[in-house]
Amino acid sequence: MPVYDNMIDALKGLKSRGFTTDFNMAFDNISCAVTGTCLAPSQFEIVEHYRFEADTNPSDSSVLYAIESKDATMKGVLISAYGVYSDAVSDEMIQKLKVHEA
Repeated sequence: MPVYDNMIDALKGLKSRGFTTDFNMAFDNISCAVTGTCLAPSQFEIVEHYRFEADTNPSDSSVLYAIESKDATMKGVLISAYGVYSDAVSDEMIQKLKVHEA
């Protein structure tokens, strides 16, 4: 897995490797606003993840997930805040994302 110093470099690197869909977190799925596609936790795999800590404020930290649909038709990224600003998500989504937090 490549090593990136910051979120911008990670996004550029992932995009150059085909992770071009921008996913957004929903309560029980991830969605792409451009295509209208929604994927439940059972429909995608997290193939890489990167944690970035904010230099000045730890509560501004986030995780970047590289995601691929199980049918291999979509590859994209999901940025998720953690801590105070994290999104409300279902238990199933929490379990899916939690595996990659360690």
